[in-house]
Amino acid sequence: MSGLVVALVPAFNEEHYVASVLVRLREYVDRVIVCDDGSVDLTGDIAEAMGATVVRHERNMGYGAALRSLFRAALEHDADVAVTIDSDDQHDPAELTRLVDMLRENELDIVIGSKFLEGESGVPGWRRAGIEVINALTVNGSGITDSQSGFRAYSRRALESLNITEDGMGASTEILLKAGEAGLRMGEVPISVGYHEGSSTHNPVAHGLGVVLSTVKHLSIRHPLLAFGVPGLLRWFSRFSCGR
Repeated sequence: MSGLVVALVPAFNEEHYVASVLVRLREYVDRVIVCDDGSVDLTGDIAEAMGATVVRHERNMGYGAALRSLFRAALEHDADVAVTIDSDDQHDPAELTRLVDMLRENELDIVIGSKFLEGESGVPGWRRAGIEVINALTVNGSGITDSQSGFRAYSRRALESLNITEDGMGASTEILLKAGEAGLRMGEVPISVGYHEGSSTHNPVAHGLGVVLSTVKHLSIRHPLLAFGVPGLLRWFSRFSCGR
């Protein structure tokens, strides 16, 4: 299977790193599309100067909103495979081929680059614990180890099937929940990750809490009895037992 491979890069105030990411990406994809999500620096201008197609948001709308715009742009450019990669230089663009090869050779719809498949990930213990909690809520039983990775490959079928409604970081888990419901086939490959000063613009506590709340919201929509019915029955029983 062959076809157009597009890199999708959500970016917010990444003028210090975006050029390095884009110059290396060009070797591995046919087209690069950047979503400048309301940056107040030169992120969008640098991306354009590097030859990327740039989708601009007038204001910062969030990671999920950026992915929504990028998925739409990928379909408009007739992408057969789209790979999302962070703009802060945490991921190695050379590893992109691992994701694409896994997707094509195994006829998958989503391949996630996981920090946890091979040895020591370098991820702080508290952060890894948080990811494991989110994994348990969203992909329990699927074998997915890194539900929060932004380094992912998507088939055209996945791009057409997934309707992202979350504007923030909760989109990462929303995608996996909806992919499971749609019967999309998922897998993982090991990747490396490099953390550096300024490599993330998100407060880790706020990020984690936002993702968990978003996940619970989507689970409650899909499984209302699980989310509301059991606690409701327990509250009713407690009141009945007290003669109230």
